[in-house]
Amino acid sequence: MKKYIISFTILMALLTSCASEFNRVYKTTDNDYKYEFAKECFARGKFNQAITLLQELVTIQKGTDNAQECLYMLAMAEYCDRDYESASETFKKYYQTYPKGIFAEQAAFYIGQSLYQNTPEPRLDQSSTVSAISAFQDFLDFFPESQLKEKATARMFELTDKLVLKEYLSAKLYYNLGDYFGNCLTGGSNYEACIVTSENALKTYPFTSMREKFAVLIMKSKYELARQSVEDKRLDRFRDAEDECYGFINEYPESEERKTAEKYIKKCKEITKD
Repeated sequence: MKKYIISFTILMALLTSCASEFNRVYKTTDNDYKYEFAKECFARGKFNQAITLLQELVTIQKGTDNAQECLYMLAMAEYCDRDYESASETFKKYYQTYPKGIFAEQAAFYIGQSLYQNTPEPRLDQSSTVSAISAFQDFLDFFPESQLKEKATARMFELTDKLVLKEYLSAKLYYNLGDYFGNCLTGGSNYEACIVTSENALKTYPFTSMREKFAVLIMKSKYELARQSVEDKRLDRFRDAEDECYGFINEYPESEERKTAEKYIKKCKEITKD
């Protein structure tokens, strides 16, 4: 127990010493020393301390030989400290200020990378995902031969998949709500909403790997929509559902949902045969 108490006392003394050293540097008017200390903090992974010093120094160092490095280091410190929103803005500030600077390529990439790190799970608002895709596209436009090209491209595909998944989850939710009309006060139905959402997703993302899943939702929704239709729309909607089932089988002959499509066709024919 005595050994642990001694170790804890030494640790606390070291922490107190480090804190007092940082406070002393923070208050000093020797900006060159403060800048070197900020660089040391960054190198040692003390990103919060580095940020505190660099936020003051970026203004002081403006116009000096250290200006570019100072601003870029601040952005990287924020990124490493997982303050991705601030990091993306600081990287953007660097790139706008020094479009041909020594860190311009990296800064342009990390605008998108910071936004990428801050994107939410697919069910939530995807504004930051759209912004990240746009940032990576800008990076590829300005630096088409960059060594970071493959990583940026992979990130764009990954983020696009997230947008597709959000659309799929929305369409699936409409389908699962089915006959519930509580959210259809302005007319229409959940099945119609599922069809529209799925078709729009396929138009926007025609090469998505989830194409078959959207097609399944469209087919099932058209059948269910026909089944619950009023008399004057019933026949046309069953014909539309039947056509959709045939189209599905033609496009996905090996699908696990083929039997479902064949079952729907049989039921549709019972209605349309007359």
